[in-house]
Amino acid sequence: MHQFMNFKDQVCLITGAGSAAGIGFATAEILGSLGAKVALVATTKRIYERASELQIKGISAKGYIADLMNRDQVSKVVSDVLANFGKIDVLINNAGMAQVGQEEDFTAFADLSDESWDISIDRNLTLCFNVTRKVLPHMISSNYGRIVNVSSVTGPVVSNPGEAAYSAAKAAVIGMSRSIAIEVAKNNIMINNVLPGWIATASQTESEAAGGLNTPVGRGGSSREVANMIVFLASEEASYITGQAFIVDGGNTIQEYKGPSEYYY
Repeated sequence: MHQFMNFKDQVCLITGAGSAAGIGFATAEILGSLGAKVALVATTKRIYERASELQIKGISAKGYIADLMNRDQVSKVVSDVLANFGKIDVLINNAGMAQVGQEEDFTAFADLSDESWDISIDRNLTLCFNVTRKVLPHMISSNYGRIVNVSSVTGPVVSNPGEAAYSAAKAAVIGMSRSIAIEVAKNNIMINNVLPGWIATASQTESEAAGGLNTPVGRGGSSREVANMIVFLASEEASYITGQAFIVDGGNTIQEYKGPSEYYY
């Protein structure tokens, strides 16, 4: 029987894959189960545990430690992946939002420090630029590639108080990808964005969990549900889709009424 998606002999680089309950690792698991060789990147040694878990399942996987906001470290990790695997067919830009040892700053815009703004923009936009810029030339030379950016509904579609920098960065990722999409479509390279809503990852807060209960689906999403969309866009089958943004939020952003259900729906 024909397998709809097959990543045999493809090398997939996934950033932000250190959390066992996160979107990055869920994506790596699915890609590996479909035949991919996976290179996992995170900022701490726990990435070696994730790679080991995949290896136990028979998946070709290797973990790398890097701070992807540091361009020298980006250059090194991309060079190391190419040395170990020979190529990069798929890039999943999942790193961003939260980083181990770093707390998010929800300060109101009028009181936001320059440093906090710069850090959020670096972590959620420039990091994506850093990795994509280093990987893209190799995809162009091989005349094939799939890039999927994990953006967010926060910024491109909706927002929250205290998230001006994060919102700006996540919206900018989509704008950046549209320009890249036009430039490299002729090289059989597709770049798209996945926009999660309330997802039950390890970093989810109590308020975010409550938000998930108020979606039309009535629950927060799972990392795997987001990963399923990422994997499709990373596949050869997504050959005529580029520069697009796909929302995975249980219908939360389509509902106008968000009050108590007893008063409406």
